[in-house]
Amino acid sequence: MNTVLKSLLALSVAALASQVQAAPYQSIVPAKSSITFQFKQMGVSADGRFKKFAAQVNFDPAKAEQGKASFEVELASVDTGSGEADQEVVTKSWFNAAAFPKAQFVSKQIKQTAPNQYEVLGTLSIKGQSREVKFPLKHTPQGKDGLLTGGFTLKRADYSIGEGMWAKFDVVANDIQVNFSITASQGK
Repeated sequence: MNTVLKSLLALSVAALASQVQAAPYQSIVPAKSSITFQFKQMGVSADGRFKKFAAQVNFDPAKAEQGKASFEVELASVDTGSGEADQEVVTKSWFNAAAFPKAQFVSKQIKQTAPNQYEVLGTLSIKGQSREVKFPLKHTPQGKDGLLTGGFTLKRADYSIGEGMWAKFDVVANDIQVNFSITASQGK
């Protein structure tokens, strides 16, 4: 075999090997993961995050259609940057965390749309209300780990978040942008 052919064969094998995921991601690394949100209050943008969440994942980027993911977010772990707001948002009018302590997401379908880009369809349940959500997911390989990022717009009225005097959108907007950055690992 000539040198050019050997080099092409070696490059082809290396390229193929770099595209094959050795094992599916099966857990998340909480210290390297986050779930954040942005909203507008009286026209001013504000940010928040959830400090406690858990996930079960089984995702191989090469076999996305077989992937599964579920998340549980502890609503009382909300951090809006204001202790007063944190206490208010867990009340019955907002998350009602005493009756509904967790928000849940369960994937139904994951499909690849481009290299390292996917579309996820699943059910999001908050405060006893469940709705289908669809969002883009980006995968960035990081050695044996992978960074999974994405986001979607949640309509708080769909989940009865902000009842009574908070039901109108003049103080707190209906649209809440939810973003996540999840480091997934092959180990459990």
